[in-house]
Amino acid sequence: MTGSGASEPVVTVPRTRTQYFRAWSELHGGYDVHSSALVHGWLTITYVLARPLARARVAPTAVTAVGVLFAVLALAVAGSGPWGAGAAALLLVLSALVDSLDGAVALLRGRSTAFGYVADSVADRLSDMLVFAVLLVLGAPAPVVVAVALLTLLHETARARAVSAGMASIGVVTVWERPSRVIAVVVTLLGASVVDTGPLFGTIGAAVSLVLAVVGFSQISVSIHHALSALPAPRPGRTRE
Repeated sequence: MTGSGASEPVVTVPRTRTQYFRAWSELHGGYDVHSSALVHGWLTITYVLARPLARARVAPTAVTAVGVLFAVLALAVAGSGPWGAGAAALLLVLSALVDSLDGAVALLRGRSTAFGYVADSVADRLSDMLVFAVLLVLGAPAPVVVAVALLTLLHETARARAVSAGMASIGVVTVWERPSRVIAVVVTLLGASVVDTGPLFGTIGAAVSLVLAVVGFSQISVSIHHALSALPAPRPGRTRE
């Protein structure tokens, strides 16, 4: 739920957690960090973990690349029996943590840029697809996994376009944000590693993911409708200032 940049560089480098929350909020349309326990807790964790990386002057793009690499490795080992499923679960947790750190490192180093923002968004979607591919490796029905992937892409695209059209913030925090997606697949992997590496847990995980994806897309759709229903359409080819 963090990005590695914004439309303009951040001039003031956050020195405290409160300043970091304020900077993150400004980059996300003024979203109130304290309005969601999930967001507040997640940002607190990323702030604590990102501080030593920022002090070491680690590049945010390098952190982004490592997050995607962990997701690739998870997909590679997920089908290798119980140990592979367990290892994949650990790798996906690491991928999610690292992926959230790139935006925090960028903020804490004062290096948030428009390019970094786009690169981070692309990396997020790539990581999402790799996470869902793990369900296929576990034997989940392909149509269900494809439906989950499409709903997730629609979820994120709708939010991005709504912000471009004038929505003041990221809208509602749904049940199908990136942490939820990772948790759903990680729980599936843990079940497969302990009980059964056959298609049972993959199918259950895909079904649960589909339900959450439908609910999440419904939530963001309602939020967007409420935020934009009174606004005129932006001119073609341009977004709102």
